[in-house]
Amino acid sequence: MPDLTPLWLTLRIAACATLLAFVFGVGFAWLTARFSFWGRDVLDAVLTLPLVMPPTVLGYYLIVVWGRNGWLGGWLNAHFGISLMFTWQGAVLAATTVAFPLLFKSARAAFEGVSSEYEQAARILGDTELRVFFRITLPLAARGLLAGTMLAFARAMGDFGATLMVAGNIEGKTQTAALAVFDAVQAGDYSLANTLVVIMSVVCVTILVMTNKLANRGRAGR
Repeated sequence: MPDLTPLWLTLRIAACATLLAFVFGVGFAWLTARFSFWGRDVLDAVLTLPLVMPPTVLGYYLIVVWGRNGWLGGWLNAHFGISLMFTWQGAVLAATTVAFPLLFKSARAAFEGVSSEYEQAARILGDTELRVFFRITLPLAARGLLAGTMLAFARAMGDFGATLMVAGNIEGKTQTAALAVFDAVQAGDYSLANTLVVIMSVVCVTILVMTNKLANRGRAGR
């Protein structure tokens, strides 16, 4: 039976990456959707950049920032002895970066689709901004947020270039399913390659079907 360790590692990495992307993606999406400030369009472009940037270039940027001699990575290594390079946590960092734009753009569109009249009515009734967000904005944007979360998870599962640059391809430690498929094809192990490809394809198709259903329900409800 083919070794499915890379698949389980991929699911763990994708889950952690999606959680991080959700937290930061929702925060930045709400900020850019609800407030007008100088440089908002530039911030939006920077946050969306990983969506169009070549994966190896993105991986290089991550090394510059988070590497042992990087801007932040050097500080972590010097003060806490922490290095994200060639670890599964580094793979999470890479997957979070590539998945973030999908969640951010979906979340921003969802927040922009929420009428500010509902929020203003809640404020008039005495709700704080935090209560308005959790009781009004977030529930009304939930369908779009869920769709973005599923897309981010699928993207995190399939990352190759950035993960390879940051975490390497260490069997049993940082070798994700995408990297394992590449190695299996190079080694002529088509049994493993076919198994991983079929499983990942089924998961991704399922996610896309569910995302389309959420989008169609959203349009039907308007």
